[in-house]
Amino acid sequence: MNSRTRSEEHEPALVSLSVAAESLGVSVKTIRRRISDGTVRGYRVGRLIRVDMEELRKSLVAEIPTMR
Repeated sequence: MNSRTRSEEHEPALVSLSVAAESLGVSVKTIRRRISDGTVRGYRVGRLIRVDMEELRKSLVAEIPTMR
């Protein structure tokens, strides 16, 4: 039997804003703006702000449609 609860099934991979910005090629300021405008959800861990990389990729990375 699976003893995991619903919240444990998707544990967010929380990373710092600088790590997230570097991996996506954007500035930390851009991620802070997206948290502020509600596009991206930020998580406070103590005094630090973290973001879920999977959630960040879904909201910031957009596929460019081709003409084919």
